[in-house]
Amino acid sequence: MLKFTKMEGLGNDYIYVDGIHQKVDMTPEFITRISDRHFGIGSDGMIVILPSQKYDFFMRMFNRDGSEGKMCGNGIRCFAKFVYDHHLTDQTYLEIETLAGVKRVWLHVENGTVQSVKVDMGQPSLNTQDIPCLFNKEQMVDEPLNINHHIYRCTAVSMGNPHVVTYVDQLDFEIEKIGPYFEKNEMFPESVNTEFVQVIDRQHLKMRVWERGSGETMACGTGACAVMYASYVNGLCDSQVDVELLGGILNIQYQDGHIFMEGPARTVFEGIMNEEDFKNV
Repeated sequence: MLKFTKMEGLGNDYIYVDGIHQKVDMTPEFITRISDRHFGIGSDGMIVILPSQKYDFFMRMFNRDGSEGKMCGNGIRCFAKFVYDHHLTDQTYLEIETLAGVKRVWLHVENGTVQSVKVDMGQPSLNTQDIPCLFNKEQMVDEPLNINHHIYRCTAVSMGNPHVVTYVDQLDFEIEKIGPYFEKNEMFPESVNTEFVQVIDRQHLKMRVWERGSGETMACGTGACAVMYASYVNGLCDSQVDVELLGGILNIQYQDGHIFMEGPARTVFEGIMNEEDFKNV
């Protein structure tokens, strides 16, 4: 039997599992089955809490299709809430190891539970090698990209994981018809997360996101950070903005070369699963 907690940050929901005190199956087959919204628990994937040799904790995150991601901004806020609320730590400042590097987080606690979390998301990069992106320049900033016979002006950003940002006049369109063409475009050898952005004003951006391995999600923390930085570089916003996603609003700030993200984290429910039920489907 495996204990788990369903959590969400702006509707970006994952199954959280304590991998310190129990053995966790991290195979793609198992993750895909428990993430299924009809036959499983239902989620955008699974996040596992693990010990770190050098830092407070190590976070591994997996997409709905079982592929492993490097980092999840909404996920790390819920991760921080999990370890505090489950008494794995009593600290309100944590350093969490991820495949995208170490992230510093500050917990806002009320009445013994975490209400919101601020995360130092690190230094964004426009270097195409960091993304990786096979564009023929060192940076892809407001450059034309042919996607399924349409030209989009694109800016590619690494937040420890790959993002491409493009701007639209309005967000009412069928994202499922265009998102996969961005995700699997040969320009991005490790595939890419795609953000479609509407600029409301210099302090307010709206976006929809197509995440690699998951499709459209309610929110993407690293995506909101990439959107803020791409917009800042393109002269479309100030150094601190509210980024509005389908699931709610994140406050994103660019300061001293780092991106800081602040937003909510919420526990939906806790439960116990019999792993064997999902291994023999």
